[in-house]
Amino acid sequence: MSSTSEEQQLVARAPVSEDYPLSAVPASARKSIWSLAPLLMGFTLYSGTLFAGGRVGPSFRFFPDLVSLIVVGNLILGIYASLLAYISAKTGLSTVLMSRFSFGNVGSRWVDFLLGFTQIGWYAWGSALMAELANQLLGVPAGWNWLIILFFTYFFCSTAYIGYRAMDWLSRIAVPAMLILMFWSLAIAATKVGGFAGLQAIVPKEPMPIGEAITIIVGTFISGGTQATNWSRFADSGRTAWVSTLTAFFFANGLLIFSGAFCALVYGNEDIVQVMAQQGLLFWGLVLLFLNMWTTQDNTIYAFSVAGAHMFRTNKRTTFVLGGATVALVLAWGGIYNLLVPYLILLGTFIPPIGGVILADYWLHHKGQFPPLTEKQPAFNWAGIIAYVLASAVAYFSPGIKPINGIIAAAIAYFILSKFLNEQ
Repeated sequence: MSSTSEEQQLVARAPVSEDYPLSAVPASARKSIWSLAPLLMGFTLYSGTLFAGGRVGPSFRFFPDLVSLIVVGNLILGIYASLLAYISAKTGLSTVLMSRFSFGNVGSRWVDFLLGFTQIGWYAWGSALMAELANQLLGVPAGWNWLIILFFTYFFCSTAYIGYRAMDWLSRIAVPAMLILMFWSLAIAATKVGGFAGLQAIVPKEPMPIGEAITIIVGTFISGGTQATNWSRFADSGRTAWVSTLTAFFFANGLLIFSGAFCALVYGNEDIVQVMAQQGLLFWGLVLLFLNMWTTQDNTIYAFSVAGAHMFRTNKRTTFVLGGATVALVLAWGGIYNLLVPYLILLGTFIPPIGGVILADYWLHHKGQFPPLTEKQPAFNWAGIIAYVLASAVAYFSPGIKPINGIIAAAIAYFILSKFLNEQ
């Protein structure tokens, strides 16, 4: 759809079950913190984050080095996601809809592609992880992996197909259960290692630069943080969006990073599910695995469906849930499981500049008030496109903490370029 009038007709015909992929969420569909916070926490409680923690943990002394890195990294992630969430609650718009103002009507399709592709990568990795853990924990022969991946790829997208209300109820049940199981396992691990003194006695190995460590910590969910607006746009106030998102991306994601690092230090294995098996809690470990994968995988494929619906300017979001799952299935069968760490570093480099451009566009260029979506936008907003390219280059080539470098560079470049190009 290229014309504004045609798109308005599409929006008017959109069924509520499609969750408003081309329009602002109306006041009648807004949700409270008790609905939004568990949903976002379920999104961030993801097994993939454990592996990132396990990658970082053994390289640093437990306190203050490792603990400080986890706090700083997740605070960066939490504030970044919460700023975008606040805007989405005020406007009712998702990230891909907001990108029309900062990248242009056609240029925003690059954002659709980049965000959608990263979510598909995560979804495929999660499906492959289910097969890998079935081999290790249950002794299922590797020859059955294709069938395990096939089953979970389509099972996990069932709640995303239904939409927000199904994911909401799943999270209300799953999140408290997951938190209880994780604290139970961590308490056993702390006793085994001899408490704080035992952790401090562990000598770090394989030193890692601080910048790389924070990039990995932030990169675990920077793509998810950029797309948390898919759910925070349902918030009944900016405060609800801010608190819910910060709780999810600082506390819940931080807890997963900490758990992966803690288990790697104590057991030499970052996967808390495998650790629970070693602790004699195999059944509860499998329950935890199932719940954390389901609550994140459905959010992941939902995010892809929103980006896909926006790219093709269609209200048929559910079509992209099934189509995205199929693409992820092919990637999982193709061996994406072994590419996690390089993937995280790339996400931490090239995703944050998108959020930096959008934040600068809303607060600095539009002064905290986006125009209506019905107002025609240029095909390309060159200020946003150029700022994104420059910021990505800065993030990729500069030393230090790549996500922060990218966000700040994008915001500064967009602010300067938007003034210069508008004057021209």
